Amino acid sequence: MRMLSLIVFVLGIGITVSGQTEDSVFIKRLSDEILTNGKAYDNLHDLTKKIGGRLSGSPQMVKAEQWGLQLMRETGADKAWLQECMVPHWVRGGMDEASFKFLDKNFQGKNTLDVLALGNSVGTGSNGVTAEVLIVNSFDELEAKKDQVKGKIVFYNYKFNATFVNTFEAYGDAGKYRGGGPSRAAKYGAVGVIVRSLSESEDNNPHTGATRYDSAFAKIPAVAIGLRDADRLSGYLNNNKVEVFFKTNGHFLPDTIGHNVIGELEGTEFPDQIITIGGHLDSWDPAEGAHDDGAGVVHTIEVLRAFKALGYKPKHTIRFVLFANEENGLRGGTKYAEEAKSKNEKHIFALESDAGGFTPRGFSFGGTPAQLKKAQSWTPLLHPYGVYEIATGGGGSDIGPLNRTFQTPVSELSPDSQRYFDYHHARNDVFENVNKRELELGAVNMAALIYLVDKYGL
Repeated sequence: MRMLSLIVFVLGIGITVSGQTEDSVFIKRLSDEILTNGKAYDNLHDLTKKIGGRLSGSPQMVKAEQWGLQLMRETGADKAWLQECMVPHWVRGGMDEASFKFLDKNFQGKNTLDVLALGNSVGTGSNGVTAEVLIVNSFDELEAKKDQVKGKIVFYNYKFNATFVNTFEAYGDAGKYRGGGPSRAAKYGAVGVIVRSLSESEDNNPHTGATRYDSAFAKIPAVAIGLRDADRLSGYLNNNKVEVFFKTNGHFLPDTIGHNVIGELEGTEFPDQIITIGGHLDSWDPAEGAHDDGAGVVHTIEVLRAFKALGYKPKHTIRFVLFANEENGLRGGTKYAEEAKSKNEKHIFALESDAGGFTPRGFSFGGTPAQLKKAQSWTPLLHPYGVYEIATGGGGSDIGPLNRTFQTPVSELSPDSQRYFDYHHARNDVFENVNKRELELGAVNMAALIYLVDKYGL
């Protein structure tokens, strides 16, 4: 009996080792293919340099959708199509840098400030806004000074928390001032808002991004300010009162038609069970959207290309999705989940890349404890390519509706975060600030995780 048990035990080890070796070999083939023949960097160049920023509703959005559809087909998708959805159409109406200035003659140095209107914000009107600035460093301070707010421009000088090693934690902490700050100030009669850019960079580039108005209060114009000018303004306000003038032109046009771009490899064993991998095709308008989320777009297409190049036949149907309108509406991700529900589809896993094209460090994961444990068992297979953890934390914004609709387990690539918010939503989010090798390693790890889920399930 002991000998039989030993034989079974040894055979079990042999099967496990054999399986791991087979997986290691295939993942190495994926890596070699992507690192030697990869097209992600070239595709990113075409997306950023030939199309540029791709704000929802813009002509560049339309061009990007057609580019994505053609590339899906050229890369070898079994089929590819556009999934229609209505998207918001906010327009900046012209850049704002030269339309914000000090009116205090005693101010030393240049009197203009580098700002950008927040996305979805209302404009000032043709006459602009002239008012005294009231600085607050937190919402608590706003409440303490609420009797001083009426008729003023509130300046939220809330800084990124430098103690958060994961800079996405700092972003989440500070983001409430961009998202809800204008309405919180309008509640007490403010006529405008300045938000310290959500960044810890050393330059002076303002970082835009979406604001959300509370319908209970007036909609007031709002701008993000570059960090160096934020420091100049706050320093001056320590000892002086100051008036500023600013003019912005943002406004909404009627909703328009946009599309998710979808490519598919049909499953050989379980074609009715779907694995989704994607990134979002839209971006903010000041730059090219190279990291946010051009990187996620070309990661997605590169996984498709690598599978086809190796002749990989997935068990489950794999969908490669370039989502519409993540930045200021989430209409694409919502539509994708709604249509999946209406068709009674079965979605077993979804993976997103929306954290830039930097060196991969891990994956976040949203699912049951048992699903997380199984995914974590694959970490040794990913470790040679830079991934050292699969941690609880959920997936990206576009696949969130799938998780909420179907309880689909979701995951997101987690690259090193230290440089991401140097570029996020700013004019310097350009192709030149993406490293080819780092970008390709992200695709390697995403392809490996999709392969493992397809083979073993969750």
